[in-house]
Amino acid sequence: MRSVDVEVMNAAEREAILTRYLDHARRFDDAAARRSRASTRVAEASADVVPLRAPPQKLEQRPTARESQVLQLIADGLVNREIGERLFLSEETVKSHVRHLLAKLQARSRAHAVAIGYRRGLIQ
Repeated sequence: MRSVDVEVMNAAEREAILTRYLDHARRFDDAAARRSRASTRVAEASADVVPLRAPPQKLEQRPTARESQVLQLIADGLVNREIGERLFLSEETVKSHVRHLLAKLQARSRAHAVAIGYRRGLIQ
């Protein structure tokens, strides 16, 4: 394995990334709220239609310790290859951790996962 120079982020860079992620999360939340309002209008219009059964509820799962480490490194701006090198994992294993994180956090992207992680206090 070749040596990779990894810069340490300063507080200003980290704050800029956090601000971007929070802005993305706000836009995602706004879009979800608009979609929710639209689906409420559709549901009101078809109030006489009764669903056969309620959809299954998703249980909130907390990320494992390793997944939390991966999430922190994503927040620090590292890509899968760099995360793998830092944690001594293959890139495929990192991809697997990222997939599990997205599912557990019900996030639509890596940026959304980081925003959720900050909101929930999973990462700093």
